[in-house]
Amino acid sequence: MKLFLILGSINAMLAVALGAFGAHGLEGKIPEKYLQIWQTGVQYHMYHALGLIAIALIAGRLTGTGSIAAAGWLMFAGIILFSGSLYVLSLTQISVLGAITPLGGVAFIAAWIMVVVSAVKYL
Repeated sequence: MKLFLILGSINAMLAVALGAFGAHGLEGKIPEKYLQIWQTGVQYHMYHALGLIAIALIAGRLTGTGSIAAAGWLMFAGIILFSGSLYVLSLTQISVLGAITPLGGVAFIAAWIMVVVSAVKYL
């Protein structure tokens, strides 16, 4: 699906930019603990941006399945919830924001399960 290739590519670019910002723009401005949290957000952001690109490529081989599309949307939601909450947590240091992060993790897990479902059903 073209949309997931676009979303994956944009998110990969954002992960690189946010990683550079964290390494160069935030160093010395926020505590080391929050720099590490930022880096975790960047790592999972990139992993799942690449996952979106993989979903786009896989979707081209599958016909008639909504499960691969569901995987893509769950992965995109996971990026927003997981990485996004870690970015905001790092910048604001408001610890209650950490409660959002597991929702993103669940979305990531569900996305990968849907990839498996798609593979089993349609490959």
